[in-house]
Amino acid sequence: MSFTVALIGCDGAGKTTVARALERDASLPIRYLYMGVSADSADRQLPTTRLIHALKRKRGAPPDTRGPRDRDEALAPPPPAGLAKRVRRNARSLLRLSNRVAEEWYRQILAYASMARGAIVVFDRHFYADYHAYDLSGAERTLSRRLHGWLLKHAYPKPDLVIYLDAPAEVLFARKGERTSASLTRRREDYLSLKAVAPHFHVVSATQPLDDVIDEVGGLIRDFRSTR
Repeated sequence: MSFTVALIGCDGAGKTTVARALERDASLPIRYLYMGVSADSADRQLPTTRLIHALKRKRGAPPDTRGPRDRDEALAPPPPAGLAKRVRRNARSLLRLSNRVAEEWYRQILAYASMARGAIVVFDRHFYADYHAYDLSGAERTLSRRLHGWLLKHAYPKPDLVIYLDAPAEVLFARKGERTSASLTRRREDYLSLKAVAPHFHVVSATQPLDDVIDEVGGLIRDFRSTR
C-alpha cells in the first residue's frame, strides 16, 4: 500500500541524508521528493520557480539552501508605506503566493504519480510543517499568509506519517553553523508542536549514529506499512 512520509527537522538534523539512504534500500519501494521551501535544494521545480530564482541569483542573491526563515523574521510587520507602495507590495505578495501554491501542488501531483506506481513517497521536509508556525498559526499574518495558511490547512494533502529528526540547538549549530541557538530552539519547538495536529507523529533522536537513525526511521516506515 502506498503512502507518504514527511521527514522533518531543523537544518543539520540529517533529513536529506536519511531520506536518500532509505531510497537506496531495496527492501522498501521508496521514492524521494523534496517538499521544502529552499529553491536550490529542490530536485523538481516548475519552470516559473526556476526562472524566478535564476533572476535572483543574477542580481547577486546567495544560493537558497536554507529552510524556513526564523519565526520572528518571517512574521515581522512590513515597514510603513504610502497607499501606492502598499498596493504594489500586496500585488507582489499575491503573485509570489500564486507561484508558491502552484509549486506546492506540482510536487504533490508528482507524489501522487509515484504512489500510483506503488511507491512510498518520502518527503524531505513538508510545506505544512515548514509554514505551520508562520502561515497557519502566526498571530500577525498578512493577507497572503492567512490565505496560504487556509489553503494548507483545508485543501493541501497532509502526509500520512510524520517523522521528526530531533537534536538540541547546540548540536544543530555545531553541524551547520547557521542561524542562532535561540532561533534553532524556536524552530525545534515549532516542529514539536505538530504532534498536536499530526495523528501519526514520531520523534527520532538525530544525535544517534547515522546508521541507527536510518534504521529507526526505516523501522517506523515498515511498522506503518504493516498497518495499512
